[in-house]
Amino acid sequence: DPAKKRGGRRLNLLRFPAFIEVCEVLRVSPVSSRLLATRTYLLMRRFIFSILILTLVASLNFSCNAQDSGGGTSPRGMSWMGDRSSGDVALEKAPLAANDFEKNALEVLESILENERFRNVPEHDGRLLRILVQSMQAKNVIEIGTSTGYSAIWMALGLKSTGGHLTTYEIDAERAATARKNFEASGMADLVTLIEGDAHELVTELEEPIDLLFLDADKEGYVDYLEKLLPLVRSGGLIVAHNINPRMADPDYMEAITTDVDLETVVRGGMGITLKK
Repeated sequence: DPAKKRGGRRLNLLRFPAFIEVCEVLRVSPVSSRLLATRTYLLMRRFIFSILILTLVASLNFSCNAQDSGGGTSPRGMSWMGDRSSGDVALEKAPLAANDFEKNALEVLESILENERFRNVPEHDGRLLRILVQSMQAKNVIEIGTSTGYSAIWMALGLKSTGGHLTTYEIDAERAATARKNFEASGMADLVTLIEGDAHELVTELEEPIDLLFLDADKEGYVDYLEKLLPLVRSGGLIVAHNINPRMADPDYMEAITTDVDLETVVRGGMGITLKK
């Protein structure tokens, strides 16, 4: 018995009356009963082991997905906290619409999270972007990485109040087309200009001072965007970068924003927020 050789104890099914009754009903001989008990025990062990492995794999997969997106799949961000604490999530409530315009925009935002397969920032990051844009009275906002327009709509909600405008760049044609539809549906088409193509090349055409720069594209490209656009960011302006965590943050970008005496950087909930002094 392998279990005895290892010094372990094996479950003896012959000690259970129910098992014995089954053997009697099936007219199984004593020798066959012992063989059946052994095989049943081995099958039970394999079944339990398989369940444990599947549970572990599912847990690891959920953890990776949560880190990739900065949160999870719930429209309210409750099931995928990412880099946030459970206390933060528990204290927040769903966003409230101040008027019919906001009500429509919030409905479009919820529909994007529930129905679209492309990755966007989680709701709490979108809300933070809106707060930053509106509180700093931003007039000119640049976004690198539109996806389907989720973060752009949140920022446009702030720009609606400040009278500002967002220019956003997306390299993927399908995502760009979906974003345009979402801008129309949310009433943000007049507040957002979507430029389709490689932002690494196209941003060199920008000339106006930037109040807020939001980076949510190729992580290894953050440094290039920073080098090209930092001269345009005004004093007191912000560079906000998404997916800033130990697993995804580009070391060169982190070095650039944390060693420059003219910049002040904090990382909160997977978002790097950098002030240009």
